[in-house]
Amino acid sequence: MKESKFTGYNANLKENARNLRKNMTKQERHLWYDFLRNYPVKFYRQRPIDRYIVDFYCSAAKFVIEIDGSQHYTKDGMEYDEIRTEILEQYELQVIRFTNTEIDRNFTYVCDQINQIVKERIYGNTNIR
Repeated sequence: MKESKFTGYNANLKENARNLRKNMTKQERHLWYDFLRNYPVKFYRQRPIDRYIVDFYCSAAKFVIEIDGSQHYTKDGMEYDEIRTEILEQYELQVIRFTNTEIDRNFTYVCDQINQIVKERIYGNTNIR
């Protein structure tokens, strides 16, 4: 993977991000405490990037995870997310979205997907355990 300096951190959103970390959704808490917090590659939760606060961010893999509730599936929500993803991708970040339902009903699949993407983005393949 090509190395480039990440420049999207937005310190102006630091306090808001801190509040979001204190008030994570049930699904965000589940993913954080039951998988990402002790993952071998560092993840940050509620990380300010550009004008947004992403749910989870891995700088080593240049990877963003978003957990979407029902508000993301309205016309306005989908348009907002599309623009947000385009801006994040300008920082060479890969953005993946999971629904609350996926976290609730298929947690193992979600974790496997995250693990596969991290391995691909850092090591270039998924054959590493």
